[in-house]
Amino acid sequence: MKKIISTHKLCKTFSSGGVLQHILKNLDLDIYDGDFTVIMGPSGAGKSTLLYALSGMDKPSLGDIHFRDEEISNYSDDRLAIFRRHHCGFVFQQIYLQDNMSVMDNILSAGLLVSRKKKEVVERARQLLSQLEMKEELYHKFPTQLSGGEAQRAGIVRALINQPDILFADEPTGQLNSYASTAVLDVLTHLNQSGQSIVMVTHDVISARRANRILYLQDGAIRGECNLGEYLPNDEKRHDQLTAFLKEMGW
Repeated sequence: MKKIISTHKLCKTFSSGGVLQHILKNLDLDIYDGDFTVIMGPSGAGKSTLLYALSGMDKPSLGDIHFRDEEISNYSDDRLAIFRRHHCGFVFQQIYLQDNMSVMDNILSAGLLVSRKKKEVVERARQLLSQLEMKEELYHKFPTQLSGGEAQRAGIVRALINQPDILFADEPTGQLNSYASTAVLDVLTHLNQSGQSIVMVTHDVISARRANRILYLQDGAIRGECNLGEYLPNDEKRHDQLTAFLKEMGW
């Protein structure tokens, strides 16, 4: 299987009150093309820190990060911003849509950073919105006029508008009710089954079941890995396998 991201001896250290906090510790990791990888672990394990390092949103203190055959860990901030714009999509727990812009304008503002062909960007935005079952009447509404699930789906479209190689999601269902959460997870599952590489941080076991690969992070290191295979709805064996794995990890 082809690697999309690799890390070698990845470390991240913060200083708090003059005391060094070692968040990531000599972490070696491969992320593969087409995988839906979920990162789980207790609070403070370094999950979001790892996600931000893998995506180029933050720089490691030590170690290397390779995107395909390209080392990105020593890029300047400006070069990292260009890298993210062309290769990465981001979905967060907090839905960062601009309240003073319509859904469509929020999406176009991201797409036009990469392409000057507005007609093509609009066509792709409409296609994605349709695929994610966003009604046309919502395209020109403001984010405050949407439900949580609708706003998150709009956020996913914005994340996909530049056809990213990999989609990063940090607790994307964390502020949604169960109905909206299921709808968003269905979207992510469909995207992955269509070939989209995804890395997601979550505390939610139901969300984690959508992945084919679970990484358990504890004290800044990967303590265990569980491979679930292709997602199928109502797969009790999958549920039992994940539950047993998390119990073994001390979840």
